[in-house]
Formats: sequence, structure tokens, C-alpha cells
Amino acid sequence: MRAALGVFGRALQHAAIGDDSVVDLMSVSGDTLLRMDAAHWCGQPRPGDDTIVTSCSGSTLDVGCGPGRLVSALAQQGVAALGIDISGEAIAQARERGAAARLCDVFARVPDSGWWKHVLLADGNIGIGGHPARLLQRCRRLLRPSGTIIVEIGSPGSGTWRHPVRLRHNGLDSPPFWWAAVAADDLEPIAHEADLAVATHWASAGHWFARLRAQN
Repeated sequence: MRAALGVFGRALQHAAIGDDSVVDLMSVSGDTLLRMDAAHWCGQPRPGDDTIVTSCSGSTLDVGCGPGRLVSALAQQGVAALGIDISGEAIAQARERGAAARLCDVFARVPDSGWWKHVLLADGNIGIGGHPARLLQRCRRLLRPSGTIIVEIGSPGSGTWRHPVRLRHNGLDSPPFWWAAVAADDLEPIAHEADLAVATHWASAGHWFARLRAQN
């Protein structure tokens, strides 16, 4: 993902001033896998976000927090929350909106490891690093024993994959980096590989979510 930080950061800068902030996730062969708008990350909570916020009853770590919309929403509900991201632009924007955010790689040293009651992987961030089971294993180690991971996933039948991709914004392409996607009906075996169980899942406003906890 570090390879894409320049393109990602520029898209966030454009979104912050109201310019074109559409970002395409591309296969290395040039096919568009997903079209996104960075303005959705920079703005107010989107439809479905309220179900994430109400699922968090204590200390929450938002992995890949971007400009901090969820961290800010959680803080407004009185939840102790911290966002981490490897994008300096994302962290700067998160802090500008008053969100607690730290420039940090989830696979490096994370503040208060083992203390968090909830870890969030929203906005498709289960794809970070291109190996969902490895990412979930890492997130499990950040939790207290009774903690949960709340993850946004693709709709059933949308397909699960992992391979190199690029980001494209305003005609500029990033170097390739590994990413992944997980469909709701493929989550259980991936969670099991990370010694996690799917406690519940739900859909809201066209988005799909699940809550994972350590296997008994």
C-alpha cells in the first residue's frame, strides 16, 4: 500500500477542496476493479456507518482510518477511539477534524496493543497487505481477550480475491501493490484461519459487515 500513498494523498487533497476525487482500483492489466470517491472518506458519516458506531461499546482502534470520519463519530458518542493510517495526508486531515490519529502501520508497533476492545476494518480495509487472514491475525493480537473485530466485507457473491493492483486518480497511476477483497459468504474460513469466529453479520444501506471474536 505504501506504493500508492502519493496517488492516495493527492485524491484526499482534491476531496478536501471539492475537486475531482474519484479513485479507481485497477488490476495490473488495466481493468477497473472498483471505483471510489475520496470525498466519501473525507465527509460526514456515510449510510451504514451508524451500525459500526453503535457496535463499539469501548476502546476502539480504526485501522486504515483515512481522514478520520469514523474516529470522529465514535468520539462524539463518547467512545475512546484512535485511528491509524500510513498516509500522512490522511492523518493530517483526521487531526484537522479533531480526530485522534497516529501515523502508524498496523504491522508495526501499535499504541496500546492488547488493550483494544474493538478493532475496525471499514471501507474494504480487510484488503490491507493483500492477505486477509494475516491481517486478521494481527488485529486479533491488538485486542483484549474478549475483544471483537468489526469488518466491512463485500456482498455475498461479489467474489474474493488477492493480487497486485494500482490506484488511479486524475490520470495518474500508482506503482502496483498487493490488495484483497473478501465476500461475505467467504469470510468464515478466512476468519477460522486467523483463529477467529464470525459472531454475527449484518447489512445496512447496501454495505455488509461482520463481527469476529476469538474462537473458544
